[in-house]
Amino acid sequence: MVTFALCAIALAVMYIQKLSVLNFKSIRQLYLEFTPKINCFVGNNGQGKTNLIDAIYYLSMCKSAFNPNDNQVLTHGEQYFMLQGTYSRRNSEERISCGFKLNSGKVFKRNDNEYSRLAEHIGLLPVVMVSPADIALIADSGDERRRYMNSVIAQYDRLYLDEVLRYNRALSQRNTLLKSGAFSADLLEAIDVQLATYGQRIYDKRSYFIDQLIPIFRQHYARVSGREENVSLQYRSHLHQAPPDELLRLSLDKDRVLQHTSVGVHRDDMQLTLNGFPIRREGSQGQQKTYLIALKLAQLEFMARVAELKPILLLDDIFDKLDADRVQHLISLVADEEFGQIFITDTNPFRLRDAMEPNGLTYSLFHINNGAVEEHPA
Repeated sequence: MVTFALCAIALAVMYIQKLSVLNFKSIRQLYLEFTPKINCFVGNNGQGKTNLIDAIYYLSMCKSAFNPNDNQVLTHGEQYFMLQGTYSRRNSEERISCGFKLNSGKVFKRNDNEYSRLAEHIGLLPVVMVSPADIALIADSGDERRRYMNSVIAQYDRLYLDEVLRYNRALSQRNTLLKSGAFSADLLEAIDVQLATYGQRIYDKRSYFIDQLIPIFRQHYARVSGREENVSLQYRSHLHQAPPDELLRLSLDKDRVLQHTSVGVHRDDMQLTLNGFPIRREGSQGQQKTYLIALKLAQLEFMARVAELKPILLLDDIFDKLDADRVQHLISLVADEEFGQIFITDTNPFRLRDAMEPNGLTYSLFHINNGAVEEHPA
């Protein structure tokens, strides 16, 4: 695999030009046109800022960043929602649409052609979201951090999602057998072969992602914080110790007693540290927020390099609990040419102005009130 530090990569440009939303969360209906660089949405809490950038996220990832159930993103009292985006991607136009109807599911189309599988769309329009919900990466269980690794890798590796699905299917079959208490050794062996095959592939891809991410992450943390603090992250996996087939064989007696599979990549985790200690315990709120922002910016740079395409960056209400210096460092960083199109939400238009003007930045400014949007001079 290519190590990014060894080569300079010319990155292609991708951005959303137009967005049409109908019955998505609090947004009844709107149509907006965006600048290719910085777009800012301001308004009081609860007015629809986050819902708007979630619609952009949805068009890239085929799902909401915040609501796992599509019924939950449907405007109350409505039966369907529609999202349509027009993108410039590698100097060509892409028209992406999504329609969802209660009891009928959703349909995604690219240039009026329906996808047979939603997984075919993931990665076409790479996106990175930074939001207060990211605190779950620090505060919650390993499930959140595994989901994070999966969501990133799936955007640049077309086979990865399928490998995860196949692994999970085999895992479910093995756990069912273990619960039954009586099963054939041949059947268990066949399932273990699948678990080991897909588990090894998942492990290799997660290892590569984290190895490449760490040095980029440290650079971004220093740039956002303006300080030299010892930050790191480590990939934790049973497969560090032995190949998956050996792990499954050695754990069989224990798994029979537990009635579930106790080893494998489904137990993987990431350890997030500051000064050698878990940032959950060591970091202040500002340090934790800086850590998460730097992690997502590193993710964006990694994805841009591996896909040779600049992802869209969505910054949702991230200035709270950051001091003025860190806000300045962050804005000057994302305004750099290495970043592509950016969407920023905030409750305070003056804070945005104070962050933009010292850097000489131009931007589009939209005011949001109760799901309605008006563009104002920046």
